Amino acid sequence: MFRLNNTIRIQGRRLYSTYEHLSAGKQALISHSGIYPKGFRASGVAALIKKNKNKDIALVVSELPCSGAAVFTTNKFQAAPVIVSKETLAQNKEALYAVVTNSGCANAVTGAQGLTDAKKMRSVMDELVQHPLSSLTMSTGVIGQNLPMDKIESGIREAYKCLSAEHDGGWMNAAEAYMTTDTFPKLRSGEFGLQGSKFRMAGIAKGAGMIHPNMATLLGFMVTDAYVKPELLQKALTYAVDRSFNSISIDGDMSTNDTISVLANGGSDVRIETEGSDYEEFRDRLTAFAVELAQLVVRDGEGATKFVTLHIKGGETFESAKKAASHISTSMLVKTALYGKDANWGRICASLGHSGIDIDPTKVSVTFVPTDGSNRLNLMVKGEPEKVDEDRASEILEMEDLIIEVDLGLGESETKFWTCDLTHEYVTINGDYRS
Repeated sequence: MFRLNNTIRIQGRRLYSTYEHLSAGKQALISHSGIYPKGFRASGVAALIKKNKNKDIALVVSELPCSGAAVFTTNKFQAAPVIVSKETLAQNKEALYAVVTNSGCANAVTGAQGLTDAKKMRSVMDELVQHPLSSLTMSTGVIGQNLPMDKIESGIREAYKCLSAEHDGGWMNAAEAYMTTDTFPKLRSGEFGLQGSKFRMAGIAKGAGMIHPNMATLLGFMVTDAYVKPELLQKALTYAVDRSFNSISIDGDMSTNDTISVLANGGSDVRIETEGSDYEEFRDRLTAFAVELAQLVVRDGEGATKFVTLHIKGGETFESAKKAASHISTSMLVKTALYGKDANWGRICASLGHSGIDIDPTKVSVTFVPTDGSNRLNLMVKGEPEKVDEDRASEILEMEDLIIEVDLGLGESETKFWTCDLTHEYVTINGDYRS
């Protein structure tokens, strides 16, 4: 092992030195390079909002005007940045320039002062980019505390000076500034072909606890250098979020601040202006990209030791299959059994039975599907319990990744939902979160 600048290299793999304490599995999830959309720059700085003095102000800024879209939390206690971003989009969907984010303070349940502060964050960005209603605002952290606006404003101005199109100098810094109880930055980028040309996409997400979106503390955004007409961008994002960020759960608790946004600046030759095959291809690419970011959130679930895919098949509708998956994912008994490596599949059936969807118990099948390609383990087939090989069940539950397949036997609809186990560490983290 040898050190190279602020990184280390272990067996040919470069790791950020600040993440050396993480497992090899989590270290492998950290991006060390990227292909980023044309015309966008990013930055992240420490404005000393957080007690630990980590980065806490993030900017992503476009040199070109962007069409914009967003999906927000349905929590009745919507945070000030959510309300202000909704107002911004209502007035400006075609000439946005930035997303400005702070971590360390959620600016939620902060009354009139919170709204004033969120608007101030936007107005500072308006001044810097020299365009009105230029930016979406996002905040994450402790609820019920006002933003330290002197630190916020100076931090935004400093971050603007530090904007960079580079991975290490810009995008990674921004991803780190999003983190609260996250253990690693969640950053992805890529280049894709469409219309005989190429477009690029990048995204950042944060979240590890208070995750059960319905649009936790969950924030995320994606940017692209394709041009996408605003109404089509909103339609594509809503579709993508339903199949990604709205299909994850860590602890069943929905945040006041959940926001997923997307900006498209038209810096490439790809243009999506009407519905059709090109729109659908872009939508599906956006969805796959959002799924990857959402899965990173689950893999970083507070205290989590398992990444679980709930594959619900045989539903009458997509909505009913998803409702079943969402309900099972929040069962404390299911989640603690997974942590204890106990193949107590009866808890899955019990949760399904009071999920609120119509089921026929004689048609339901439950199966453990190993992710290593080895044989599946049937637990119940069409309502009849199987004689379960407990040793084989234990082998499967030893794996970090697990697929639980539930076939409702009622139709052709299906969905996938991602969750994790519930551990002692989750209680420890959240028991002293404010301290």
